[in-house]
Amino acid sequence: MLTDELIQTVRNAVDERRIVETARALVDIPSPTRSAGEVADKLAEILSQDGFEVERPETDWPEAPAVVTRVDSGADGRTLQFDGHLDTVHLPFSASDIVDGNLTGSGASDMKGGVAAFVEALRILRDGQLPKAGSVLMTAHDHHEGPWGDKRQLKALIRDGYVGDAVMFPEYLATSLPLRGRGMSIFRATFERDGDPVHEVLRPAYLPMVNAAGSDFLLEMQKLNEVLGDRSTGPSRETVFTGQIQGGEIYNQAPASCLVAGTRRWTTSGAGEEAVAEVRGTAEKVAERHGVRLDFQYSIQGDAFTVSDDAPIVEAFQSAYAGVVGEPLALGEKPFLDDGNIMNEFAGIPPITHGPDAKGAHTLEESVPVSELVRVAEVYALTAIGFCSGT
Repeated sequence: MLTDELIQTVRNAVDERRIVETARALVDIPSPTRSAGEVADKLAEILSQDGFEVERPETDWPEAPAVVTRVDSGADGRTLQFDGHLDTVHLPFSASDIVDGNLTGSGASDMKGGVAAFVEALRILRDGQLPKAGSVLMTAHDHHEGPWGDKRQLKALIRDGYVGDAVMFPEYLATSLPLRGRGMSIFRATFERDGDPVHEVLRPAYLPMVNAAGSDFLLEMQKLNEVLGDRSTGPSRETVFTGQIQGGEIYNQAPASCLVAGTRRWTTSGAGEEAVAEVRGTAEKVAERHGVRLDFQYSIQGDAFTVSDDAPIVEAFQSAYAGVVGEPLALGEKPFLDDGNIMNEFAGIPPITHGPDAKGAHTLEESVPVSELVRVAEVYALTAIGFCSGT
């Protein structure tokens, strides 16, 4: 049981300055997906200098071996895993700064700030000789952000046994506790014709218009999204979204190809292939209608999952959160896909996504309140104490 005295002891032990130093050290190293080797080395260095024993398993990506450490009580109990990705989306790099109490810079929100917070939780646990039973396993890695990464490192960590009895991810979700997560696939439909791009006034009348096919497909996806909304049952909604269309290099060019890319999200575990097949079938009909070829590629990023509201990790988290904030966190669903989907599917353990109330993920304006990083460190440390000890 988390007593008031224990809660206050943990909260008093959090060092805001140390969190900021760790976070800025990570943010200040560019680490686009598949290039996180240097920042992984820095995290390993920080942990080693703090007295942690660090492992660097290759995990199918020797360019950036994963970073692993543990806090072990030496007594039997559950193992809680803190997992974080060190890679960022492929956007122009921005160094760290502190502006009006907010940490800014590439990866500050997603998710180097969160990683720094759970590193602080590890320090608090180790220095306080906590938890009294069980252990905490920390894993950090590259290859998270799609489509550049393919989750190979996380899957290799699972394969090689670096798995807890439950796992927490400090992604930028703070307003609800997500017990449901949708599966998601990225798709790319490219409509193509023979020949080279040509000036609009030189285009033969018989030449297929790939941009027309792409636009038609875009409209079909909007219609499908409405149908999916009507078909959805329960609190989660199935969706298809097209966020990218590319065709032509200039306004008066008839291009030879047109790309439409987007996502398909589903709510039922195991339904990914069927969900993507519906998108592909629509694209095939559009290509046939316009007399063009279709190159359809897709990558399933993770499957849907559900966590029971009476799972031990949920109870431990809610006790910890209430100890810090004053009341339990409202239950909800996860709007995005993260590595929790992978851990549930391949390791069979319940994932909890909870992190700072950060802004600007996947943009050039990432920002996270330092106070939120402190709160996350407190919640993670207290959750570990309750979960690992079984109280």
